[in-house]
Amino acid sequence: MSIVPHIVGVLVLLVGVLVSVGLHELGHMIPAKKFGVRVSQYMVGFGPTLWSRTKGETEYGIKAIPLGGFVRLVGMMPPAPAGTRRGKGFWNELVADARDASVAEVRPGEEHRAFYNLSTPKKLVVMFGGPFMNLVIATFLMAIILIGYGLPAVSTTVAQLSECVPASVTSTATGDDCEGQPAAPAAAAGLQPGDEVVSFGGTEVTGWQQLVGLINDSAGQESEVVVLRDGERVTLEVTPAPTERPVVDKQGVAVLGADGEPVVEPGGFVGFSPLQVRERQPLSRVLPEVGNMTWQTATMVATLPVRVADAATQAFTDEERSQDSVQSMVGVARISGEIMALDEAILDRVMIYLSLLASLNIALFVFNLIPLLPLDGGHLVNALYEGGKRTVARVRGAAVLPGPADVARMTPVAYVVFLILLGVGGVLVVADLVDPVRIT
Repeated sequence: MSIVPHIVGVLVLLVGVLVSVGLHELGHMIPAKKFGVRVSQYMVGFGPTLWSRTKGETEYGIKAIPLGGFVRLVGMMPPAPAGTRRGKGFWNELVADARDASVAEVRPGEEHRAFYNLSTPKKLVVMFGGPFMNLVIATFLMAIILIGYGLPAVSTTVAQLSECVPASVTSTATGDDCEGQPAAPAAAAGLQPGDEVVSFGGTEVTGWQQLVGLINDSAGQESEVVVLRDGERVTLEVTPAPTERPVVDKQGVAVLGADGEPVVEPGGFVGFSPLQVRERQPLSRVLPEVGNMTWQTATMVATLPVRVADAATQAFTDEERSQDSVQSMVGVARISGEIMALDEAILDRVMIYLSLLASLNIALFVFNLIPLLPLDGGHLVNALYEGGKRTVARVRGAAVLPGPADVARMTPVAYVVFLILLGVGGVLVVADLVDPVRIT
């Protein structure tokens, strides 16, 4: 098997991630500049700088490690409150150094342009702008998929005919499985592949699930079935055979029980499988779908410690790695490569890839809203805390409102969170290398 599709898939994912990260950072930079904050750097990637160009007061560039990006907003941390003495000890030194480095970036006479001097609403707009951009990207991609491409659906058009009434739910109803079995009612009645069932038992057919219900209710009874064949309505008589039918979901896929066997229920058997189609969705479907994806991702993030432990256990034991296991970017890159190597039409592969990229942007949106520094959610919480203090002071009639919150004091938390994320990422990378999630 050629490795080229896998390489192309990884490269395409890389481009998609870089564009998503770049737009995320634009979501921070554009409002920051609009509010007068000096933005000294806009970088996609981390590590050594591969290319950069300074335009105005901002250096734009690309760095060597394409796993993120940043914009440097001058004055993220305010000076120490008046009378504050520099503490001793590792953590106190860390806080003081972070504060001094932030203050040093502010040019003399430009204190009013420091981020810490923005009002609470403006801080919220700047910090929420990045995650919101990821949400916009995901919504745009899902609109392309749902409106332009559609979702898989089951039609009422005959795709294939069974030869006989199956002896069991696992029978293929063809060939040797038909020995000694009666002919399938659909074939006996004269149904043909390509026929579209429009009426059954005198009831107009509107969908596959409804048709299945009509067939089940008519087991053992001769019923009139009307089909469209070459543009003309053809009336046939069919008698569904009483049998145990597998329970199917909305996509027509058999539902399995806890023992792995198909779940069955009494019903009728006609003997044809429906044509699988794609139905384009209305615009009104996009936001609910994005909302559902966001909720599922938030649920996954909320249970991240358990999921990481499960991934590690599955990777280093005989337990099979689950399809919904949490993955690192290494695992996602592997999935992207497998998508490009699928034996599917190019359009189908493109849509699967766009769905993957939409999911990644939803993940970036949710993950960045975790209320801990150095994530955007931590800065949002800080801004809300600051605004809350000022609101309380106004209500109490204070002559002087509180100044900017001393966010530098949270520097140790930011370092601890960073180390935890680094450790989690390392565990998942190893898990994805040892026992990767596979789609094929």
